[in-house]
Amino acid sequence: MDSERGWKTAFSQLAELGEKLAATRSRLELTRLVAELLQGLEPAEVLPAVRLILGQPFPAWEPRTLNLSWQAVSRVLNDLTAASEQEWRAAAAEAVDGGEAVQKLLERARRIPILPPPLSLGEVYATLVQIAESVGTGSRQKKESLLQGLLLRATPLEAKYLVKNIIAEMRYGVNEGLMLEAIAAAASAKPALVKRAHMFWGDLSEVAEVALREGGAGLKKATVRLFHPLQPMLAQTVETMAEALGEQGSGQASAALEYKLDGARVQIHKRGEKVCIYSRQLAEVTPSLPEIVDWVRGGVAASDAILEGEAIAVDSEGRPLPFQQVMRRFGRVHDVAQMVQDMPVALYLFDLLYADGKGYVDVPYAERWEALGLIAPRLKRAPRLVPTSLEEAERFAQEAYEAGHEGVMVKQLSSQYTPGLRGRHWLKLKHTLSLDLVIVAADWGYGRRHRWLSNYHLAAWDEEKGHFLEVGKTFKGLTDAEFEDMTQRLLTLEKARRGGTVWVEPRIVVEVLYNELQESPRYEAGLALRFARIGRLREDKSPHQADTIQTLRRLYARQHKGRI
Repeated sequence: MDSERGWKTAFSQLAELGEKLAATRSRLELTRLVAELLQGLEPAEVLPAVRLILGQPFPAWEPRTLNLSWQAVSRVLNDLTAASEQEWRAAAAEAVDGGEAVQKLLERARRIPILPPPLSLGEVYATLVQIAESVGTGSRQKKESLLQGLLLRATPLEAKYLVKNIIAEMRYGVNEGLMLEAIAAAASAKPALVKRAHMFWGDLSEVAEVALREGGAGLKKATVRLFHPLQPMLAQTVETMAEALGEQGSGQASAALEYKLDGARVQIHKRGEKVCIYSRQLAEVTPSLPEIVDWVRGGVAASDAILEGEAIAVDSEGRPLPFQQVMRRFGRVHDVAQMVQDMPVALYLFDLLYADGKGYVDVPYAERWEALGLIAPRLKRAPRLVPTSLEEAERFAQEAYEAGHEGVMVKQLSSQYTPGLRGRHWLKLKHTLSLDLVIVAADWGYGRRHRWLSNYHLAAWDEEKGHFLEVGKTFKGLTDAEFEDMTQRLLTLEKARRGGTVWVEPRIVVEVLYNELQESPRYEAGLALRFARIGRLREDKSPHQADTIQTLRRLYARQHKGRI
């Protein structure tokens, strides 16, 4: 049956690849190993292989998720093993992650022999799709039954990489950038073409399929697609206006400033009367924002368009409210009409990506802004200034602050739109020092907080090493009610416990306020935050949209330079 579907590659090959990848630090060798596997696949196996190697069974814009917790994995393993609690703890203590803990447990305490036939790569992926599509009454039991069916036939090594996909913990250095290079090598295509196709399609598995089937000719056809959201262009953090303007060029009028609105970024797709709204994480949120749908229908002159903007919560006088308020609207599907009255939002557009057959991604930002004004003349755009002096720019930033906004964006006038990339063409300057970081573990509290996980381990993604590195801890910033809610959320993401620490899947993003960055031999990253405290939850951001170790190092270098 597998051969009829074009599934000939054993899942063990992917697991063995994982071990080879984990054993090397050479980027060239990592790329070669991945490319070699891709070249040997059947056409039907390319999509599942790319997604399973990355540990991302579904692209960000798809609504499907596995929705399998570490507790669910543990329940299934308890049926397959005779492991005692002590053996569980020993495996967790020796392992670097949940996948390796599962491997050790099956090697030591498996009570049911491995059942035939061997797993194929395609079959594993197809079963994960079934797990994701199991919803409603009885879905938990069905999901766990499907997982058990895979683990019954999996070797300990295969189980390791299966679980790594389930709990999103690939640690062998293959990120999206390296996969792009591997696809280019496997297909003998230009890396720039592969990168561009990914910018438009946002799905490396589709890019790989087209590249291996059609080569560069197929990749050249990549373009913007309506109702297929693009990854948002990202910005780097800077600390001073002088630094921001210096980055964008020495001449006058090389950059524009926009208010950095404290809301939720939205990407709006329109074709005729059909309007879809997508969040920063590419999830569709159209039903939650009916007034924005109406504004776009009535205020956008183009028949087809893709626009970007910010939705902010406002009070009765139109003044901005905190970010958490607008997030109450996102994902809301019940009592929406009442929420429109109770929690009104305002929309401020700031970019145009497509209109009536013309793509604007490659058009300079200055021209995109002008075209946006012509296409949506009746809709608000973000307050904006093209300053001719540092003093004028700083006055504008102060006005943003006094109006209740969190800072300004500084955008190079000549810059193109680069989906999913964090470049130096867009910079963000906030009124307080802050970073978006990911919670990877938490400690049980003491005294009044003994019932809560209340000391959070904060981490940033290392683009070179391909995993999260801790940069500090904090127990400050949340209310008692928020501590209690966070404890419940973290326990659903639990992977392992060591003493009073609970290690969790890296899913929750928080904005962290801090005084400065300092060197720290305590952390592998070599840096730590001083006086860190949580400012707010970033429900609108995925872990890989948070700040990176590389960003922290740049900030530290500039901070240190300023003190010499």
